[in-house]
Amino acid sequence: METTAIVMPKLGMSMEEGTVIEWPRSLGEHVEKGQTVLVIESEKNEAEIEATGAGVLRHIYVEPGETVPCKTLLAVLTEDAEAPFDAESYARQYEEREGPAPKAAAPVAAPSLAPRPGSTDAAPSGGRKAVAPAARALAKKLGLDVLQVAGSGPGGRVVRQDVEAYAAARERLTEVEAGVSLELLREGEGAPVLFLPGFGTDVSSFATQTQALAERYRVLALNPRGVGHSDAPELPSYPVERAADDAAAVLDEPAHLVGASLGAATAIELALRHPDKVRSLALITPFTTRSARLHAVSEAWAAVAAEAAPETLARFLLPWLFSEDFLTHDTARTRTLRGLTQTVARVPAPTLQRSRAGLESWSGTRTKDLADLCVPTLVLIAGGDLLTPEGEALATAIPDAHTVLIAGAGHALAVEAAESVTRSLREHLEG
Repeated sequence: METTAIVMPKLGMSMEEGTVIEWPRSLGEHVEKGQTVLVIESEKNEAEIEATGAGVLRHIYVEPGETVPCKTLLAVLTEDAEAPFDAESYARQYEEREGPAPKAAAPVAAPSLAPRPGSTDAAPSGGRKAVAPAARALAKKLGLDVLQVAGSGPGGRVVRQDVEAYAAARERLTEVEAGVSLELLREGEGAPVLFLPGFGTDVSSFATQTQALAERYRVLALNPRGVGHSDAPELPSYPVERAADDAAAVLDEPAHLVGASLGAATAIELALRHPDKVRSLALITPFTTRSARLHAVSEAWAAVAAEAAPETLARFLLPWLFSEDFLTHDTARTRTLRGLTQTVARVPAPTLQRSRAGLESWSGTRTKDLADLCVPTLVLIAGGDLLTPEGEALATAIPDAHTVLIAGAGHALAVEAAESVTRSLREHLEG
């Protein structure tokens, strides 16, 4: 009997797990190849998944609301509804054939407390960290500090699978200077396109764009110091200039740069410091001089991260990052809150404080140098941006820059107006 397995897909280079939102088809219903059979959510976006073959929806293994790693068996289609079918046996055979679904990378602990590689930030108080003997032994064998690993076991206990996932994530690191390595995600082939995330976020904020562009380009997405699994040296500041040098260090040839907010500042600095590394610029909600509101919000961002849970921080940030129109849609707001909660949990408070110090010291230092940028430049402006309102003036200062205004959208443009940003980037790169 022919069968078609439906599994949790990997839709983006930073996607490690997804949530089943809906099964539009009922058990026993016939599904044609290419028809939508599943709706999932991952990295702040919903996606409709099409059946790769025709058949009857015979068994569902993962119900709506459950979050599972990529490659997890979700359901199965069979030729007809009458033939004998053993769901448990099929699942065992699938795992024997494909191997167990990879565990999502070990999460970061509470933002203000999680110790980082290369850092001496304090570990959580309240006693010794709970670590399973097998996890401790594996960490020792791999040369890892088990205190760096957040646990998924009861009471936050670190288990062997947590260490395995953490080790896999560390394999994505690229050294940028002696003793400092950063998390660099890679996908696709072709001319390189390097994505640089904004203040307090990671590369998952570009999930839609990286997935789309990887079809034609060699997409690179860099988590800066202290973000995700990137090393976090204990320094007073993470200067924008150093971030630009870090980005240049991961490039083996000139690349198209895509930066958002503070990532756009890094892209500008990189183009001025290392012009031989840059093919073009795409600046999303950029600035060269921080506004009073950006100063206040970034200060509050770091303070809230040091005292509150990630979801509380995400709730605080929503009205600053997204437009009023976007926030009126309950489904989009709830989905985005879940994704933003995951994102801010990957950026601990010490990193925010150091990044903010770098932002403040860089502010105003490059405004007069924009005229020296001599590469094709796209500037994407959010019409409802509360934090970086100087986009149009900045674009005017860059020779021959092309400007796209997305009316009404908020500061988190790559998330709120994902398709419009993706379309503009494609046109910019093809041009």
